Amino acid sequence: MKTIYNSIREEVEKHSKVRNSVLGNVSEWKRSHYIILSEIIKEELSEAEELKGGKKFEIGNTISHVTLQRFFENDYQDKTHSDLRFLKTLDKICIFLGYKDLNDYILSAKHKKQENDDVESNSFMTQMVYDYCASAFEFYKLFPAHNIDLLKGLVFDDSPFLERASQFSKELCDKDFHLVTKNNRSNYEVFDIHVVTDEPDKKILESQEFWNLLFKVGETGEEHFVNQLSTQIYFIRKINNTWKIWDNYNPDAGMLNRKIEIV
Repeated sequence: MKTIYNSIREEVEKHSKVRNSVLGNVSEWKRSHYIILSEIIKEELSEAEELKGGKKFEIGNTISHVTLQRFFENDYQDKTHSDLRFLKTLDKICIFLGYKDLNDYILSAKHKKQENDDVESNSFMTQMVYDYCASAFEFYKLFPAHNIDLLKGLVFDDSPFLERASQFSKELCDKDFHLVTKNNRSNYEVFDIHVVTDEPDKKILESQEFWNLLFKVGETGEEHFVNQLSTQIYFIRKINNTWKIWDNYNPDAGMLNRKIEIV
């Protein structure tokens, strides 16, 4: 409940009627400021729809400055949670904030937290795709050294994706491929990532990616280009409480390897 108390306090301080009063210019409230706050709340509650009926007589439509100062300055303990007068005060403060009562505020706060958690989760998954692409580019820059461990922080060891990526890249390393990075000759861009499937243990993300890479073969200097704009699908799983990429659908995967075989 302490978190709820702090949240309510913060919302009161951010309320437009409070911010636009003398209270908005004061960093630390004193007794006189709580008197002003009491009047602001009283004025708002007098117009509140929630207090137009019998509830006005049940909980009242004013909060004394003493009660407000106590609420803002005290560190409440569990025993206060069931105090009826205290709960009525919270009801009135929440009505002042635009909610039906304390329960409505708590439900709304939980809903907002869930939305924020979902946004953070999606943001984390989106960042994973960005991080993977950055790691893949660093991986290519080390060719012909085949340091597949660079990808293992983001891709499961026993995943089909890592197996394919390792196989395709090993073939290029064995042929002494080097990535040309001078003057930004090789580059990539990832954009328009969005979540397609959002489940507790599985996420599917779709991205638009542009890869513009130039490889040269060591002794011959033979050049091989990769110039691809494609839609890629990332399958991200949660295994043993760890999120990593399990698989990837890339319509151009292995294309350079196939070109070399044809030549």
